[in-house]
Parts: sequence; C-alpha cells; structure tokens
Amino acid sequence: MLASFTQHLGASQRVLALLGAGLSASSGIPTYRGPGGFWTTYSDQQLATPGAFRSDPCLVWQFYEHRREQVLAAQPNAAHFALARLASLKPGFLAVNQNVDGLCQRAGHPSEQIVNYHGSLFRVRCVDESCDYKADDYNVPIVPALQQPPPSSPSQKNTDDARFPLNDNISVQDLPHCPRCKTNLLRPDVVWFGEGVPEENAARVEEWLSQSDSCDLMLVIGTSAMVRPAAGYIQKARQRGARIAFFNLEVKEAGVARPEEADWSFVGDAAEMLPMALAKFLKDNGATI
Repeated sequence: MLASFTQHLGASQRVLALLGAGLSASSGIPTYRGPGGFWTTYSDQQLATPGAFRSDPCLVWQFYEHRREQVLAAQPNAAHFALARLASLKPGFLAVNQNVDGLCQRAGHPSEQIVNYHGSLFRVRCVDESCDYKADDYNVPIVPALQQPPPSSPSQKNTDDARFPLNDNISVQDLPHCPRCKTNLLRPDVVWFGEGVPEENAARVEEWLSQSDSCDLMLVIGTSAMVRPAAGYIQKARQRGARIAFFNLEVKEAGVARPEEADWSFVGDAAEMLPMALAKFLKDNGATI
C-alpha cells in the first residue's frame, strides 16, 4: 500500500488536502468540550455564536483569549512540517484547512497554498459588516484587560477549570475595538456556529478547482469529513479523477471518507502516519522534516 501511494504521490501534479482537528491533536492543544476538556460549564451556544457575542462579549473574548494562549504555547508537529515540505515541492498543491490554530503557517506552509477555511484565532475583524477592517494580531493578551487574573482573585468565576478563572470586572469598553470605525468591537475572525464560510475562502478553493479539469490526489487528514461545504470537495476531487488517501485516528471517524471508499487508508495519529507516508517522496526530493 505504501509503495503504491508513494508512486502516485510522485507522479501527482495537482494535490488537494482537507485538514481537520486530528492534524493538530498531537500538538498538545486541549479540547474545550467533553471529559477533561475546558469550559465544560458553558455550551457552544454561549461561546461560539454571533448571539453569544452580542449577549456577553466579555465572556466570549475571555474564552478566545484562553484559546489563543493555549495555541501559542503549542508547537507544530511532524505532520504540519511534512505538509509544508510537500507543498513547497508541489506548485499545484492546495490545503483546505479547517483548523484555526495557525500551526500550519508556523511550520512554514506557503501562504499561497493554504486556505484557512474557518478563519484564524490570530486574526480579528470589525463586527460591523459595513466596516472592512481585518488584521492579524498575535498579542497575548490582545488587550490588557484580558490578562488572566490569578486563581485567588476575588473576581474569579467558575469554568470547571481552576487554571483559567474568569474576570467579572471586565467591561465592554475594555475589549478590543475597531481602530478604523472607532465605535464597534473587534471579534475573532473565525466561523461561528450558524455562520457560513466566508465567500473569499470558498472562492479560493473553487478557483483552484476551476483551473483544471483534473485533480491527481486528495489527502483527507484528521477529519471525519462530515461537514459541508468542505466535505463536498472529496466528491469534486473524485469527479476530476483524484485518488483519495485517508489519514485518521480511527476507522469509525471516517464519515464520508470511509477507508473502503479511499484508495489508501492510514489509520493512526496523523503526526505519525502522515510523515511516514510522505517520507520517501520528501527524502527523494531533498526535503527533510
């Protein structure tokens, strides 16, 4: 199986990759849902929706500040680096990245060969859709008021995680505000529940697909590929002749990219399986991970 994958990879010119949370699982970024997760006191609807932000922007910004700090403390893993090297060797490569952690970019992935489909934790935009302000921001904290208070602080709220107390004393005036229109709040430039993928992100993928009637190979990495529109790219790639390589932790997570529907199935940690699968091609082309 590995030999045939390596041979096809070497012959492939146009390669599309769909990236999910499993790609970053070994980088030490905790989940915020489920057993052992953070913020189990709150539902998704209280943290990651436009309505939640309108209702309690202080809570939402504290949550995202926490996530930003966690992600900046993490490091890209071997799979991120392997993908970045592959992209540099394949001008016709494009990654559709459903993660918002920025680890691909930190691994050196060429910016013109990746679409951050769901946005980035380290990009902000004005909440007013008539204001086009957007900017990268890696400052931690993003504003002084979001500095984490010590666990003994009297302003602490319960998040089911004593490592991250909430601050009751933050006001809306203390939150990030748009420097262009001067009146509105900034928000994380990520796709929240109930929102669609930004048109410019979907357009970049469609433009890549429209450049040729062919697609040689698709890599489905760390994602169940159940959520559209991203999941639809598997079918579109297949219609253009692509063979499909599936990388995921468990067979049951395969979703529409079930191993039996893939030409190659690599079941295991993406941080181990992807570098292993790409190793010979990268070595033969003078690239190291």
